[in-house]
Amino acid sequence: MVYTLSGIRLPTFPPVCSLSPSSINGDRRSVNFSFLLKRDPFPRKIFAGKSPYDSKPILTVAETEKILVPGGNSDVSSSSTDSGETPEAISEDSQEVAGLPMEEEHKIDNAQNTVSSKLPSGGKVVAEQDVDDGGAKRKGIPPPGTGQRIYEIDPLLKNHREHLDYRYGQYKKMRELIDKYEGGLDSFSRGYEKFGFTRSATGITYREWAPGAKWAALIGDFNNWNPNADVMTRNEFGVWEVFLPNNADGSPPIPHGSRVKIRMDTSSGVKDSIPAWIKFSVQAPGEIPYNGIYYDPPEEEKHVFQHPQPKRPRSLRIYESHVGMSSTEPVINTYANFRDEVLPRIKKLGYNAVQIMAIQEHSYYASFGYHVTNFFAPSSRCGTPDDLKSLIDRAHELGLLVLMDIVHSHASNNVLDGLNMFDGTDGQYFHSGSRGYHWMWDSRLFNYGHWEVLRFLLSNARWWLEEYKFDGFRFDGVTSMMYTHHGLQVAFTGNYNEYFGYATDVDAIVYLMLVNDLIHGLFPEAVTIGEDVSGMPTFCIPIQDGGVGFDYRLHMAIADKWIEIFKRRDEDWEMGDIVHTLTNRRWLEKCVVYAESHDQALVGDKTIAFWLMDKDMYDFMALDKPSTPVIDRGIALHKMIRLVTMGLGGEGYLNFMGNEFGHPEWIDFPRGDQHLPNGKLILGNNYSFDKCRRRFDLGDANYLRYRGMQEFDRAMQHLEEAYGFMTSEHQYISRKDEGDRMIIFERGDLVFVFNFHWTKSYSDYRVGCLKPGKYKVVLDSDDKLFGGFGRIDHTAEYFSSEYQHDNRPRSFRVYAPSRTAVVYALAED
Repeated sequence: MVYTLSGIRLPTFPPVCSLSPSSINGDRRSVNFSFLLKRDPFPRKIFAGKSPYDSKPILTVAETEKILVPGGNSDVSSSSTDSGETPEAISEDSQEVAGLPMEEEHKIDNAQNTVSSKLPSGGKVVAEQDVDDGGAKRKGIPPPGTGQRIYEIDPLLKNHREHLDYRYGQYKKMRELIDKYEGGLDSFSRGYEKFGFTRSATGITYREWAPGAKWAALIGDFNNWNPNADVMTRNEFGVWEVFLPNNADGSPPIPHGSRVKIRMDTSSGVKDSIPAWIKFSVQAPGEIPYNGIYYDPPEEEKHVFQHPQPKRPRSLRIYESHVGMSSTEPVINTYANFRDEVLPRIKKLGYNAVQIMAIQEHSYYASFGYHVTNFFAPSSRCGTPDDLKSLIDRAHELGLLVLMDIVHSHASNNVLDGLNMFDGTDGQYFHSGSRGYHWMWDSRLFNYGHWEVLRFLLSNARWWLEEYKFDGFRFDGVTSMMYTHHGLQVAFTGNYNEYFGYATDVDAIVYLMLVNDLIHGLFPEAVTIGEDVSGMPTFCIPIQDGGVGFDYRLHMAIADKWIEIFKRRDEDWEMGDIVHTLTNRRWLEKCVVYAESHDQALVGDKTIAFWLMDKDMYDFMALDKPSTPVIDRGIALHKMIRLVTMGLGGEGYLNFMGNEFGHPEWIDFPRGDQHLPNGKLILGNNYSFDKCRRRFDLGDANYLRYRGMQEFDRAMQHLEEAYGFMTSEHQYISRKDEGDRMIIFERGDLVFVFNFHWTKSYSDYRVGCLKPGKYKVVLDSDDKLFGGFGRIDHTAEYFSSEYQHDNRPRSFRVYAPSRTAVVYALAED
């Protein structure tokens, strides 16, 4: 998560003309205007007919027995509703019912008696079955379990049973509500089939949930932006709708590539907004706001997936990427170039997954994709939606998983092109007031207890998996979601009271449980990774056992520890401290580990290479010039740090693109001068892209020392591919010697030997081991191929003896050069 960049607030457009809620349709004139390159006539296309959509009500009940509830919802009932009455309140906001104005609340109450006739399930709980996905059976979403196994896994959790049982009860209650009133999570998560633009044989229907709007009309190129041409009607739940019949010749009423917006008369004034469920949006040259684009290209332009999605690998080796800055040239790179140039590089390096950042459209490029404006639209800077599909298809052909860095933790503060103040109210998608604003990120915070917010976000997660064939997600900013303090200015010490108390946002955690339920139920091979710095217990425990349901936690503490260590002299590095940080993770909860990610590569921070070598990297990385002690130390430690992190830190590994070869410069997005309200001037970089790219050519150059670091990173990935040590159940740390500066451990069938001493090399150093036999060198950081000095003889044989050492039953002797890591494996013979 990027913590230092903020989005741009844009003012609302003043009314263009005087509007009245007229129902008169003006002449519809198709304007031949498109932001897309091709303007072929839109072919006639037949979709399955859809029945008119009845928006589902937001559900409330009277209070029953009250208990103290963590997360601020102290007036929520502790009992489940078994009768036919509607269950407990979803949102804590008493002034509004899920965003509806107070005058609409009575409509929900009146609808309680007749709601079962309007809902797909007829008011009855529907058990989800296996889903028929194009003729192939796909796993359905299982019913909730008991949620009690967490107390067997960690008995200390029993001290917080009231909180955890309440949390699980809220999750089960939401599952029951969704089953009862929506037909289950499967149906509930298909919001994109009802909202936004849907095509039928007879025309196009546009629906939008905007309960705060007084009047709405669909405008765009297709009707010459005439606000009286396509006025929308509102149902009792705040859903606006308009149907546009096909033209007389059978062509669609909105041509592919047309700009579209919804104009609304709201309590905050008249505003034009991009539809919330838009599938593509583009910024026109010379304009600041984005435009929604009606995207439905001709069949011949649509990408058809050719390659099956890979099975989930036993261990994840993730190459974290940003498409826009993945070119060696100072430009915004394209999906097509990334597909053709970068994906083969990732495959060659030995990674088995690519994690792509900044996919969801964001109007502020320098937000790194974390200030999302259009949640269902891929970033148009890099190409079209079909270009992105082509990229993903090519990755699958190479056997690479494609993970999306999804942002559901907050949203852009923009009013014109985002969700903020969409219907003119402060609390439609977000908490109203200060609780709905993230002061550090300058962004809006979702109200996860809101029915339509749940529909929107669950549908969003499913959309990317279903439509684009992503293989999973890295959920950004999960710590911010799970606590009302958002983890800001809080030092998590591991005390369980920090996780299970009044600062916990139970609504948000229930959403995370629901989205993991949805993903793992309908897409069993999909991977979910949560970015959590707090160390929330049960985070990676299955939901039916009482956990939050993630597959992996992103182990963020390790990168911070390395930065802390770099600020000390070599003589002050503590082997025990390094080992403790790398192994300090919860039992049965898997982690993705990294020494550095994109966070450390941004301006304001330093990469490991910069910490170790700094300015010497500019002058002494050429092989035809003498090295320096700083460069020799930096290259040696760069390799050791990455290997010990991968070897001890977790069950998955992540690297940000370019860091594998020690990219010599930081990331600085193009930006102009910024004048703060207090009068302070922050100088920009004249909108330069020079530092917003990746110099892959440096890692490939055989005349530069970067090549050796890149080759070592490649060797690490292939070592894991061959031996699978990261996911082995066997791990034993036999030595962490502060005097010798040695760390020795076994993981899987490998023995890792690290000598962090800056000058001392050890001959005949005894290494404990478990299995008898002849050992061989399978990775050596001092190899000349990796920029080392070649002090290890790779033809040497190391025979174990029945000599107990370091609490191991056997041992063998090795040569351990200074600042070197060597990995030994049993020889096959």
